[in-house]
Amino acid sequence: MECIRLKVQDLDFEKNIIYVRAGKGNKDRTTLFPKSIQSELKNQLDLVKRIHEQDLDIGYGSVYLPNALARKYKNSEKDFRWQYVFPSKKLSTDPRSGIVRRHHVLESGLQKAVKVAVNRAQITKRVSAHTFRHYVESDIMGSVS
Repeated sequence: MECIRLKVQDLDFEKNIIYVRAGKGNKDRTTLFPKSIQSELKNQLDLVKRIHEQDLDIGYGSVYLPNALARKYKNSEKDFRWQYVFPSKKLSTDPRSGIVRRHHVLESGLQKAVKVAVNRAQITKRVSAHTFRHYVESDIMGSVS
């Protein structure tokens, strides 16, 4: 969920940091942003920007923001920085408000993509999206010690 909930503003290309908001334990944290994936994520953000501009052109383009943020930053729900890095293919009606907006991709889609990648890489161990969290943490800790 931490991955699919990423917003555009959570990626800091200059500092090589990813900001994880309300992650495990509902805590905010940062993690390293590998340079090896930055060009692909820039391409993804170009796609997100085009989708967002199309949504704005047809009268949509907002994302859900908690009430406090929505009050503090007026009209920010339509700001590109608040858009999901991995948006859903379709607009949907927000059940809380009845507003039509674009949500993030489903967790099941990420799980399927990981399964396909694991199979293509011919990895025989059991791997899930959660496995990456532990791998990155142990890799970072190993390089620090």
